[in-house]
Amino acid sequence: MEIQFGLIDFYLVAPALALFLFSCVPLLIKVLRGNVEQNSFATLVYGYVGLVTAAGLFAPTVGTERTAFEGALVFDGISSFSTAIVLFVTGIALTFARDSRSTNPRQFTEMVFLLLNCSVGMLTMVWSNDLIVTFVGLELFSLCLYMLIALSLEEKLSKEAAFKYFVLGSFASAFMLYGISFIYGTVGSTYLPEVFQASQNLLGTNRLFLIGFILLLLGFAFKISVFPFHAWAPDVYQGSPTPLTGFMATAVKAVSIAFMLRLVAAQAFTVERVWPFVDALQWVAVLTILVGNVGAFRQKSLKRMLAYSSIAHSGYILIGIIAAGIGGASMLGATGVMFYVLAYSIMTIGAFGVLHMLETRPDSDLTIEDLRGLGSQRPWLALCMTILLLSLTGIPPTIGFFGKFILFSAAVKQGLVWLAIWGVIGSIISVYYYLRPVVAMYMEEPLLARSNSDSKPMSYFAVALLAFLVLAIGLASEPAVQVVRASLIKVF
Repeated sequence: MEIQFGLIDFYLVAPALALFLFSCVPLLIKVLRGNVEQNSFATLVYGYVGLVTAAGLFAPTVGTERTAFEGALVFDGISSFSTAIVLFVTGIALTFARDSRSTNPRQFTEMVFLLLNCSVGMLTMVWSNDLIVTFVGLELFSLCLYMLIALSLEEKLSKEAAFKYFVLGSFASAFMLYGISFIYGTVGSTYLPEVFQASQNLLGTNRLFLIGFILLLLGFAFKISVFPFHAWAPDVYQGSPTPLTGFMATAVKAVSIAFMLRLVAAQAFTVERVWPFVDALQWVAVLTILVGNVGAFRQKSLKRMLAYSSIAHSGYILIGIIAAGIGGASMLGATGVMFYVLAYSIMTIGAFGVLHMLETRPDSDLTIEDLRGLGSQRPWLALCMTILLLSLTGIPPTIGFFGKFILFSAAVKQGLVWLAIWGVIGSIISVYYYLRPVVAMYMEEPLLARSNSDSKPMSYFAVALLAFLVLAIGLASEPAVQVVRASLIKVF
């Protein structure tokens, strides 16, 4: 059969092509300069131009329902929303990376190249309508992340983190690929529409297909660090450069959850014989919330605290994914998931941004004690951190409160009241460890003198923007939720 690709196919993937091309420009300049690094701001500008070009090419496709390359890629509400999050988070991460103490100034070009190509892999995954394309996208951004972590100026923890992430990520990829092979063996195709069409019958009757589906979900469970596949997150987050930690904690989780949402959009969980698996998934969500919050409760390192916090947030999101996959009011669950992914991305990368601005050495590992007196010495930075932490806690009128409210409301409407109760309990536990830094910033005497002058104006602006968005979108949550619902209505 002859396969034909039209110009429209290449136009739809133009954002990814733009990111790749602009990532190569500073690398080519460095080669032509005899491997001498150009000014880091010039390199950053090339990255920004690539992201702005990608956003400009992506904007006209928003709201369309199209496929490309013989149906291997799909452009719908899920992919559009996820693409916007990836491009936004990448721009913030680039800003932080340029100012970071952990970034090697002699290898900033390579870092920009890898970060933009990491985004290319993420876009490939959220656009994918075929399991093989999904695997290619996942491996592309994973390999870039392994190298980015190892590029840190910090010599010990970053190399250990890169190795751990590589080994454990390889196991997760193997599970996923094994599951894809089982699905292909039973369905005879890796195209998602054909897999979804067969899932209603095969999930309840074919154990090989069910095992394949479970293995596929296990691969993504590792990426979003749900229990019991969470142990890598605190070590990898702590050893990675802080801007990259924020990028991993948000963009990787966003695209993985987007694809999981696409899987449950087939309403496969409505099959009666799959209900024991759904029950097990509910317990996984509860244990993830408990492990994440109890683990964060015990931490003194702020990066490890936020790492365990991200595990707990994966549990909250898993509640929404279950609510979206069991029929009934699935639209409310899907809306809650995507809105919460947006909220979580803004809050988390902002919190890591504040940490990066306070670091003084490549091997800095800030503790809660290091924040003592920040409110009096750098009041605006302390205010931004306070807003972000209150939003992560889920206190109104921040975006975090409305995100959790929609998720738990969806669970209650779907009859999963006990899951909503555990979500509320987890949020109550989180109040303690999220407010500890706030107490240290405003109610304790500083341990050391800090300058009020800021040598990182671009990072300062990015953090202030994220704190503003937390409040602005929270106050305008109803229109924001309507936008999310309108983008998903054709999928669910």
